[in-house]
Amino acid sequence: MIKRHFLLVAAGVLVLLMAVAVIVRLSFADESGGGGPGGGRGGGGGQQVAVAQVGQREFSDSLQLLGVARGQRSVNIASTNTELITRVLFRDGQTVRAGQPLVELQAREQEAGIIEVRARVEQAQRDYDRTRELVDRGIAPRVNLEQADSALKAAQASLEAAEARRGERVIRAPFSGVLGLTTITPGTLVGPGTVITTLDDISTVRIDFPLPERFIGSVRPGAAIVATADAYPGATFGGRVAQVDTRIDEVTRSATARAELPNPDARIRPGMSMRVSVQQGQRQSLAVPEAAVQYEGSGAFVYRVADGERGQVAQRVEVVPGAVEGGFVEIRSGLSLGDTVISEGLNRIQAGAPVQTRSEGRAP
Repeated sequence: MIKRHFLLVAAGVLVLLMAVAVIVRLSFADESGGGGPGGGRGGGGGQQVAVAQVGQREFSDSLQLLGVARGQRSVNIASTNTELITRVLFRDGQTVRAGQPLVELQAREQEAGIIEVRARVEQAQRDYDRTRELVDRGIAPRVNLEQADSALKAAQASLEAAEARRGERVIRAPFSGVLGLTTITPGTLVGPGTVITTLDDISTVRIDFPLPERFIGSVRPGAAIVATADAYPGATFGGRVAQVDTRIDEVTRSATARAELPNPDARIRPGMSMRVSVQQGQRQSLAVPEAAVQYEGSGAFVYRVADGERGQVAQRVEVVPGAVEGGFVEIRSGLSLGDTVISEGLNRIQAGAPVQTRSEGRAP
């Protein structure tokens, strides 16, 4: 009986000693760990994060508008007469120079007229030469020479007119540019209004876009623009506003603005839909790296590094973001210059969580 009591007492003492050992161990671990989850700055108990300081950066105001590209000069090549085509002197997509022949129309009547008028010019020239010789010898009066001279000049004028009529049977490029597609072949009958082909000067492209009335005063000729097209993802085309129309549409309350941009490689085609960003000016604003801003519903927030009771903690701060440029977000309110925000390692951060900062992210 006494032996049993002794064993029970010994077991109780052993349990008590084990409990005391656990408490002492936890106490020493807490002191050596810098306070656990809320430990000091160098304690190693917080989430490792990268930070960046709030700085100032230039942002530009811009309008996003939709426009249509047009060639600097564009025209439909057509005939002014009803006639058969005898020769086609170009190919589809060819680059031509101003005055280059494109097609020839049937011109038998005009060619016959030139032959006839040339004969009259030759006869008038012979009459003039003979009359001049007689006048010089004193046989004929000078008035005869004047009449012969008038007849010669009239015949020469008739020849020029006949050659001009023949020239109308050759259709030429009115300016340098690129030709479009055609279905015209020799033997095709064309008339006034029949489109033979198209010609576009696209070395410089014009983009017409509607400019809302409220921005008329802020967008002036010379303002920089950046254009993009769905046909070329990721590509941008720079230019400037050339002119803003003097009239405002009474229905849309907008005026047509025209921008011009170089197109040396002919990537932009007339009729192409273009998105136009018009630069309105620049301003200095607070900025943080784009990765530091978190969006939730219609709002946004960042985690600012703040001093807690036992070290650095992540403090959630609601902000009002603005423009996004070059990997930075404009901060209109919520932060101050010099604040430190978490820019990397946000996926496991919660408000009030301890953090340990490492190399800073990009500063504005």
